[in-house]
Amino acid sequence: MSASIRFTHAITRRPAASIIRGLRAVDTGSPDLTRMLDHHAAYVAALRETGATVVELPPLDAFPDSVFVEDTALCLPEGAVVMRPAAPSRLGEAAEMAPNLAALYREVMAITGPESFIEGGDILVTEREILVGRSARTNAAGIAELARLVAPWGHKVREVHTPPGILHVKTDCSLLDAETILSTTRLSASGCFAGYRIIDVPEGEEAAANTIRFNDLVLMPAGFPRTRDLLDAAGYQVREIGNSECAKLDGGMSCLSLRFTPA
Repeated sequence: MSASIRFTHAITRRPAASIIRGLRAVDTGSPDLTRMLDHHAAYVAALRETGATVVELPPLDAFPDSVFVEDTALCLPEGAVVMRPAAPSRLGEAAEMAPNLAALYREVMAITGPESFIEGGDILVTEREILVGRSARTNAAGIAELARLVAPWGHKVREVHTPPGILHVKTDCSLLDAETILSTTRLSASGCFAGYRIIDVPEGEEAAANTIRFNDLVLMPAGFPRTRDLLDAAGYQVREIGNSECAKLDGGMSCLSLRFTPA
């Protein structure tokens, strides 16, 4: 099975009470912490069900968006790279994550350029390449620095452009297996996934494009029945997880964990 979808470890962080101050592109109301905690617990339980070791970190009240750990690092088999988030309020989250990665990896590097900005939500790792979306949160300098860091590990980085108005490239896509990408039509129409098999989510269910394939499970946000049926019909083992509260902060399934197999 593919190293890009099979993992031995995951890192998550429990939502903090300060989550109500989290960043959002459009204000659709404050998240309900109790409901978010319930959804988060179901998410962690699903990851553990696959046999993976899940490290659940404590809340960080000083960082309202810290539940979205994916943005803090890129985790590859050879090592981890600590990101440099573009939002000033999130820079401290990456620093908080670094020692947790150092406990599991022999090599942990970091994006350090003062003009470099890059977030994990813009990075889609496949078997053949690392796709990185240029977005409001990830710039050319950040992508170039990442490419230099991972080249000695044998990884090739390819830049793609995130559609206007979309926070991260993975807001609109996810990897289902070594050859298949779930995507919105607004992203796949750009041609950025040429050579892959593409499953487009139905119109009106764009938020379902952000799923995660974690070992034998595909975790997807609840409430998108046409996408669920598409994935069922394609032979995937689907688990629906409540995401109503994270969605108020532009968050999805991939945002809530770092997924990896350290060498």
